[in-house]
Amino acid sequence: MKQTQIQKDVPSFYKALQEFFPIGAAVNPSTLVSGNDLLVKQFKSLTSENHMKFENIQPQEGVYTFENADQIIDFAAANDKLVRGHTLVWHNQTPDWVFKNDCGEQASREQVLERMSKHISTVVGRYKGKIHAWDVVNEAVTDSGPDLLRDSKWLQTIGEDYISKAFHFAHMADPDATLFYNDYNESNPEKREKIYTLVKGLVEQGVPIHGIGLQAHWNLYNPSLDDIRCAIERYASLGLQLHITEMDVSMFNFEDQRIDLTEPTEEMVALHQQRYEQFFSIFKEYKEVISNVTFWGIADDYTWLDDFPVVGRKNWPFLFDTKHQPKSSFWSIVNK
Repeated sequence: MKQTQIQKDVPSFYKALQEFFPIGAAVNPSTLVSGNDLLVKQFKSLTSENHMKFENIQPQEGVYTFENADQIIDFAAANDKLVRGHTLVWHNQTPDWVFKNDCGEQASREQVLERMSKHISTVVGRYKGKIHAWDVVNEAVTDSGPDLLRDSKWLQTIGEDYISKAFHFAHMADPDATLFYNDYNESNPEKREKIYTLVKGLVEQGVPIHGIGLQAHWNLYNPSLDDIRCAIERYASLGLQLHITEMDVSMFNFEDQRIDLTEPTEEMVALHQQRYEQFFSIFKEYKEVISNVTFWGIADDYTWLDDFPVVGRKNWPFLFDTKHQPKSSFWSIVNK
């Protein structure tokens, strides 16, 4: 089939894979509009890209702004889609007031815990029964070095048990929701072992954690297929379910600083197709433990990888191009 075909002649990606796992996409209020037709036809699950994060939901203490998050919930309800919640506790996009007292100094452990508890109770409680899974804690471990946990304000003010506290608060707010720890570089052997160590400890403590989110911000060259398999098996050995939570396949290595391309080369397109085909073969192989695959976007017209990490550079990480037409990567999975 040719990529120039109009969308109505294109098969549904999520329906093609529904015997394996739901297929999702990260969205925001703008892409709900610009990607409406694509979302409805091609994806079964939605994740809020930014509008369920702390600074967007509660920018000032006690001031909740749910309008944008509600749009995503309403869109999902109107179109029979699942919703993943993202994210409750993260070192980024959390307002400074959370960690300060009335004098502008560092707040006490008790005060920050109370704020965490109230925030989680309010947000998770609002969407109880509408969100089936939450990324409760996001990116809490270090990428390298001897330390296990990132030196975040959560760690500084509460202590190491801020992670277990967050899971307990989320479970109390919605006992039926599936609760995840979510992180990137999850297939890197050093980071993998840190994530495993953290989550193993939570499981052994009886913390209500049900899964691990593998962000899967991958590229044409890394990680290796062996490292991905090892990560999946290592995490699954804890008896938890796995979600691929933020998938995109960058055309560039992270260290690649090129800005000369206005479109991917033929070699890049071929590698992109090959990588996606290989990745989804692995996901299908582990369908007993992988229960959701979500892309961190819809199509190439909008991706967080534009201008990151190289300002002024376009990226093309998805299965649909800038005009929302399926790419060879799409067909390599659907036709297999």
